[in-house]
Parts: sequence; C-alpha cells; structure tokens
Amino acid sequence: MTDAVTDAVTDAVTAALPAVDPIDDLRARESEKWTAYPADVLPLFVAEMDFALAPPIKAALAAALERSDTGYVNIRDLRTAQAFADFAADRWDWRPRVEAMGYATDVSTVVVEGLRRLIAPGEGVVITPPVYPPFWDFIDEAGGAVVEVPMLDDGTDYALDLDGIDRALTAGARAVLLCNPGNPTGTVHSRETLAELSRIVARHGASVISDEIHAPLVHAGATFTPYLTVSDEARDHAIVAASGSKAFNLAGLKTAMFVAESERMAALIHDLPEEVAVRAGLYGFIATREGFSRGRDWLDAAIATVEANLAVLQQQLDDHLPGVRLRRGRATYLAWLDFSALGLGDDPAEWILEHANVALVGGPAFGAPGAGFARLNVACAPEMIVEAVRRIAAALAKRG
Repeated sequence: MTDAVTDAVTDAVTAALPAVDPIDDLRARESEKWTAYPADVLPLFVAEMDFALAPPIKAALAAALERSDTGYVNIRDLRTAQAFADFAADRWDWRPRVEAMGYATDVSTVVVEGLRRLIAPGEGVVITPPVYPPFWDFIDEAGGAVVEVPMLDDGTDYALDLDGIDRALTAGARAVLLCNPGNPTGTVHSRETLAELSRIVARHGASVISDEIHAPLVHAGATFTPYLTVSDEARDHAIVAASGSKAFNLAGLKTAMFVAESERMAALIHDLPEEVAVRAGLYGFIATREGFSRGRDWLDAAIATVEANLAVLQQQLDDHLPGVRLRRGRATYLAWLDFSALGLGDDPAEWILEHANVALVGGPAFGAPGAGFARLNVACAPEMIVEAVRRIAAALAKRG
C-alpha cells in the first residue's frame, strides 16, 4: 500500500470513528492503558477503547455529577438489568428474566462467586486456551483446580474440543468456564457447538459459567448465541456473566450482571451475600443502562470502526510485515497475531516492547497455544495501527 493509499484508507476510517481524543488528551487519562508505559510507547495492549464515550452515557454521567449523585447503588433498582434484557431481546432474540438476574462489580466477581457455589474445593474447572489470562486466577481464587482443554486449531479457525471437554469431565472436572465469544481469538461459537457442549455437561452433572462480556461486539455477518438459549440443559446448569464494560468502555465504573434462567441457578444468585451486589458502582449502573438502551448506534459505529481498523491492520501487515499472520476472529476489538515465523521466541511482545516501543499482550499469557503470538488492541485511531506496524517493521529491519 502506498502512503497515499494508506492516508486515504486512514481518512475514510477516521470519518466513521466514534470520536477519538487527540493523543495528548489520551495520555492525560489515568487508566492503565495510558499510564502503564512511558510516553514513547504505543499502548495497544489492555482491552480499553480510545473512543470517546457514547454521548448518551456521557450526558447521563454529567447529569449525575451535576446533581451530586455519588452515593451507593440501589441493588433493587432493576432498570439496568432491564436495559440489558431489552438489548438481548433486540440483538439476540433472547429475553433474560430480569427477576433471575443479580448485580456485581465485574465479570470476574460473577465468575469467582459463581464457581464458589458450583464446585467443591479442589474440583476441576475446564478452560480452553488460548483464553483470557485471568481465568487461571479466577479458578484458583474460587478454590478450584484448572483443567486445560486447548481449543482445536485447524490453522484457520479455532473451535472447542468437545471430545476433550467430555474426557475432562469424565475424569472428574465439575465445571466449564466458557469464553463466549473467545478472547483473544474472537471465536464466535455456533449454536450447534454450544448445544452439544450443554449435552456433554448435563450428562456429567456439571455446570457452566459463560463469560459473555464481548457478546455485544460481534462483527457484521456473524451471529452470537447466548449459552442460556441453546437447550433446556444449558438453562438448568449455567450462569452467564454479562456486562457493558467492553462494549461501551466502562471497565472502571464497575458493574456486571449474573444472568440465570433456571430456578436453581436463580436461587444461587439470590442467596449471594448482599455485599456482592452493593460493591458495584452507581455510575456503572447509570452508564450500563444508558449504553444498552441509548448507546446502540454508537456501538454499531464502534464495531464498524473496529472492522475497518482490522482491514487497515491486515493491509499494513501485508505491506510491511508479511511474515506476521492475523488470525481474524468474528468478534471483539482484539487482534490475534501469529509472529512465530519471525523467530522472536515464545513471547514476541517482549522483543517488540524492547525494540519497537509498542506494547502488546504476549501470547503465552493466554496459555501454551499462545506461544509465538501476541494480542493487539485495534479500538484506536487507525494512525496508531499504521505507526505500530511500521515501528515493528523498522525494528526487525535493524535486527537484520
């Protein structure tokens, strides 16, 4: 791609962007993305967006500040849960029962508190690497033992190893911690795959917690399937962890939801200590409600931008880093990059940070199948993607 064509693509993408603050304003942010590294490092690691907040969210938070509304959350206020249920009905043809939902600070709390009540100490919990790195810690915190069943990888797509999960449950594992859609792979599991998983889990009398935090970020042409919709067995034995934090960039506002369908799982949620819910943030309630109810146009624009940025990334790789392969998923704003052909070792992100001043997440953090990979966040201005690829290419050229 010539510089002129690159500039044209970048201009086209920028025109479609939700507003992106200038780089100096971004560096004034106090979130992890913009404070973890010196100013000469391009931060494309942690899953935070550079996009300005959706206008309805920003207006609602500003109004709350104006009225000095900074108190405790009212966990009996179901409007936030209702907004999620309405969104799920419109986007996924699924209307969760609001009365069977509960609040928490974040999806990690949903996962840990759910597992504590679904497994006995020391029992195995299946995870499917490459997968979100904190899953290992969540299981340890809940008192469980990690059982790894790596994803099947045919070189193009990733898929759950259902036979492997069956064997793990036969051997004594009591739960599956599902990443739906997948992080870092962007895998959107099919309804058929999830239905078969539900039958396997039911046959063993086990349980599922499905982390669906990236569900609103499924790309055009892909269909997200909520786990709780695939079968009666799934509705009986599963809890979903839901949040607007990734879709609307609200991680610091601390609100997530337990979602259940069966009376058994709803009772488990309602028996949780009240403190699990009241630790959530009032501004998280407000922002989540506004996002799911009034931020949908912004979300659609954000997804379109992410897809356009992935196209920019692919073209930049083709032109400047042909040895790097983008394993294109169908969800999230996270790009899974295979650097193994470049000889940068198991964790190419270490070399890239040291030699190119670009911060990515190293593949080994996602489990053994991540060796040779790195994860790059494309929820940013396209110019940052162009700059990151060219920095890495220049560093490789100096290496010889």
